[in-house]
Amino acid sequence: MKQLYTLILTLALPLLILKLIWRGFRAPAYWRRWPERFGASPSLKSDKPLIWIHAVSVGEVEACRPLVSALKQEYPNHKILITTMTPTGSARVKLLFADSVAHCYLPYDLPFAIKRFLNQVKPAFGILMETEIWPNVISLCKQRNISLVLANARMSVRSATSYSRVPKFIKSILNNFDLIAAQTTEDKQRFLQLGATSRKVHIIGNLKYEVNLAVSIKEKASAMRDMWDSNRPVLVAASTHEGEEEMVLNAARQIRSQCPNLLLIIVPRHPERFDRVAALAQKSGCKTLRRSEQRPCASDVQILIVDTMGDLPLFYAACDVAFVGGSLVPHGGHNLLEPAALGRAIVTGPHFFNFNAITKQFLSANAALQVNNTEELADTVIRLLTTPQQRAQMGETSLRLIANSQGASTRLVNLIKYHVNHHEK
Repeated sequence: MKQLYTLILTLALPLLILKLIWRGFRAPAYWRRWPERFGASPSLKSDKPLIWIHAVSVGEVEACRPLVSALKQEYPNHKILITTMTPTGSARVKLLFADSVAHCYLPYDLPFAIKRFLNQVKPAFGILMETEIWPNVISLCKQRNISLVLANARMSVRSATSYSRVPKFIKSILNNFDLIAAQTTEDKQRFLQLGATSRKVHIIGNLKYEVNLAVSIKEKASAMRDMWDSNRPVLVAASTHEGEEEMVLNAARQIRSQCPNLLLIIVPRHPERFDRVAALAQKSGCKTLRRSEQRPCASDVQILIVDTMGDLPLFYAACDVAFVGGSLVPHGGHNLLEPAALGRAIVTGPHFFNFNAITKQFLSANAALQVNNTEELADTVIRLLTTPQQRAQMGETSLRLIANSQGASTRLVNLIKYHVNHHEK
């Protein structure tokens, strides 16, 4: 089965290259660093043993932040390499860790590229984040006696159903891991049903609960609110996707019937869509400002487009209500823990399957509210903006949920120590 997978991937290589070229027209960073995608990693220039973490994109990079801190304490004589697959993930590594970790792209899952990568990197052990199950990466690490961990692991019903169609293949792949550190009981059960060895599968909770925001962020947000008029209602639409901005713009039009001085802040998920989203906002007839223009957000500005990277936490801190995107369209939602950690009232759409456990926990505790369409979004935001007591109660509940869910990174590192040491013996 692995040979068939490799053959299909090899035959698809021209399409992968065309996809890179196509994506480069919207995000030129996809045209750069191609050698890394085929295993030519930059020199790490270090004699220290290396811990390799693979975090595919922005969300996984954010999730591995507490893990990186814990690993640095436990393995002070090791160097850490973080690989990603996307330019936005790469940018987030540089923003969060600067030069304290090494970084490159993980090559495509082709044997020649992965062998070349492993020859250059020579990791002491590897950690793949969440759902990164790459058969050739995993089997080649096994051949080289490189211990592998699947960390913050999740397995959706949809993915489990797909994997169950190739039972022998997925069982052999999963059992090449030395440790599968699952987020929830449900995730653990699905891994076991797919054939993972029970002694290797443990529940650690979710690393994403360990939100680490700069102490100064609330002060910066407060100063920014003062420049806007601190009494002005502010709605952030965060990590929005194609088709979602139109729905948010329509909802904002309805919200202004009750809150005429509303400031809508839209933070598109992907940089290549910044121009398109700004054009949509301007087409709606509202006065629009782009953050990259570096001009004050005057009182007559109705929509602010955040077309810069790494600023989302600041705007969460500055808002009254946070709509977490990717959820009114069937993308699967995004992580709502950043606005939760800032005590904000949170709204989500119905499509949150990528963050199912977290979102359901917040919904059941009334720390977040679900809407199903534009009209419900408008009605819910109007209610929250005009009821500060409800916003405050939701924020307090969010902070309590996060405080009660800490410790995943400590549990994970303790399991890594045991399983990696056991592997080496």
